[in-house]
Amino acid sequence: MSDTYVEGNFLGLPESGSGIEVVVLPLPYELTTSYGQGTADGPAACIAASGQVELFDSDLNTDLPAGASIYTAPAWEGKGGNLKAQLDELGSYLSPWCKGDVFPLALGGEHGILPPFIWALKQHPAIAGDLSALTVVQIDAHADLRSDLDGEPFSHACAAARTLDMGVGRLLQVGIRAFSKQEAEWIAEDQRITTYFAKETQSPSSHDASWSSWLGELATLTGPVHLTIDIDGLDGSLVPATGTPVPGGLSFWQAIETIQAVFRAPKAMVISADVNEIATHEHSPITEFTAAMLAAKTIACHINAKDEGRWTTSAKPSGTQRNGLQCTYFSEQTSANNQ
Repeated sequence: MSDTYVEGNFLGLPESGSGIEVVVLPLPYELTTSYGQGTADGPAACIAASGQVELFDSDLNTDLPAGASIYTAPAWEGKGGNLKAQLDELGSYLSPWCKGDVFPLALGGEHGILPPFIWALKQHPAIAGDLSALTVVQIDAHADLRSDLDGEPFSHACAAARTLDMGVGRLLQVGIRAFSKQEAEWIAEDQRITTYFAKETQSPSSHDASWSSWLGELATLTGPVHLTIDIDGLDGSLVPATGTPVPGGLSFWQAIETIQAVFRAPKAMVISADVNEIATHEHSPITEFTAAMLAAKTIACHINAKDEGRWTTSAKPSGTQRNGLQCTYFSEQTSANNQ
């Protein structure tokens, strides 16, 4: 815990409001959850739990913020009258923070936050409007590659599919263990998708080889990367309050290893990240605390990558007053694209 704890700030850290290097963006978005509820409360719960996270990080060998300026932005407030209007609002909210001068880390909220985040990243100088340059690395129990769920193409169960529709060049998935026949076929047929199923990475008979292969795959990453962590990718015993907890998932240390490997890839630059599907449990804070630790490790790895020259920007970090692009992308979509 910070010696000068500030309630409402991630890790309880004080902030100057200028020269921001990392921004934490709370996205209490919950419109398409299909089983457990409560992700709208997840970001605030995660931030509250983060005040109990130890600030010392072994990768940095010092306490966070390790000289970096970390700003916790006011939470997004959805006011749109329908799902697509709220997705547009999310895109507009995220846009000012995706210009490449700061590292944005979003806390969700259901995984439906991913497509508007990707939309906002189109303006990032490492992408320059061409999302085919972007790799998305996804920790998840679910493939999220459905064309729709209950007729809704922008359901949380379709988040990865919609990013591919938007033009993302590559999708790397790990922890996947709940998926449909259609999703399995798409994974097998689409060369943009590389999936490491939990059946292999967690199986006693194949664990070591499969996990080493996954880490080796991450080491070959090139270009800009977005890291999306759906916490149900971890085993359900670690995150029981998430929307759809599934047994057989990653251990906590496997999630940490994945974060570290993505940021250490010598030819890649992680430009943004999110930790999503956080919910609360009245009898235990383990879910939001686990999410807070993953988010803290993500920030630490970003700081380490920046110190070692794997994150660069020509822009000077600026303050909290920002202008961004107005998103109308989702309101203009009339149906899910055919796969």
